[in-house]
Amino acid sequence: MSFTAIIVAAGRGTRAGGSLPKQYRMLAGRTVLARTIDLFARNDAVRQIVVVIHPGDRALFDRLVRPALPVDPGRDITVVTGGETRALSVRAGLHASTGTRVLIHDAARPLCPEAVIGRVAAALDHAPGAAPGLPVTDALWRGSAERVAQIQPREGLFRAQTPQGFDRRALLRAYDSAPADAADDVAIARAAGLDVRIVEGAEDNLKITGPEDFARAEKLLRGAQVDIRVGNGFDVHRFGPGDAVMLCGVAVPHARGLQGHSDADVGMHAVTDAIYGALGQGDIGRHFPPSDPQWKGAASEIFLRHAVSLVTAQGFTLGNADCTLICEAPKIAPHAEAMRRKMAELMNITPDRVSVKATTSERLGFTGREEGIAALATVALVQA
Repeated sequence: MSFTAIIVAAGRGTRAGGSLPKQYRMLAGRTVLARTIDLFARNDAVRQIVVVIHPGDRALFDRLVRPALPVDPGRDITVVTGGETRALSVRAGLHASTGTRVLIHDAARPLCPEAVIGRVAAALDHAPGAAPGLPVTDALWRGSAERVAQIQPREGLFRAQTPQGFDRRALLRAYDSAPADAADDVAIARAAGLDVRIVEGAEDNLKITGPEDFARAEKLLRGAQVDIRVGNGFDVHRFGPGDAVMLCGVAVPHARGLQGHSDADVGMHAVTDAIYGALGQGDIGRHFPPSDPQWKGAASEIFLRHAVSLVTAQGFTLGNADCTLICEAPKIAPHAEAMRRKMAELMNITPDRVSVKATTSERLGFTGREEGIAALATVALVQA
């Protein structure tokens, strides 16, 4: 049995905020409406998709949604304009439908699991209507004047979701006598005496209504697709007077020191820049300008701790850090473990997530001439 999916997208969505109707706003790189259409475009049982849009949204649809739609010669995507009410929009979708069974879905539910669609479709083998719902589990009150007036029993109560499935002809007949204040298609079907089966819904099948729902939907999408960021950092400091060099937080005895505006910890600077880079936050100079005298001689761990704080603030965790020091001298191997542990401490991660190693440039270039030390670092950040 084939189905027609009717996606109701003619609303204005003003409660969601923004300059566009919510169905045309971006959700993790794609419009809400494109994501919703894709739910049914991936379903082999759906042979036609009818999208009901506002009469004034044709240009928006053609610009923001149509280019992202899948190309499938075996599936028809029809776009029609809706009416002033949801009921009128659904009626327009029904008249444009060719299937014997329809699945009517809110455009603002772009995360409906495939299993929910399947349960609704299967239930239509046993009843002229079916819809997903979730049992109400919270206590319910009736209120008046900001006071609890009555306790409402929750037994037998469900939170309604979509898609709501029906025999197309039966629903069209129900719409002929539809009450003006019907909340959804189930209400219209029940008013006409149609039997409607309840199937299990899903918590992820949220309806985007307010601004906070976009953040929740993006978080759910990230759960299915982890956001991983990688950053690189590179730094160089020349040798100058001194009797030690600061490398990855450890003072290493040497015949000369490193010159720089801060303590010239070239390894820590490279790791710090790698973190800033992964976050899209520039480099150390952006946050701690060398023209500012307060950072003269500053400990580089100040910079690293700041970068790590941004990792947490932007919702990431530090997966690992890998730093390579490039120099002929001093020898790094005797101090590498201490550097590794110091860097792990500063970044609030375990030492097994940190690597500090060294190589030479085979006597080539400024490092080969022992004029200074270079460092290269890579970090990975994972969405928390």
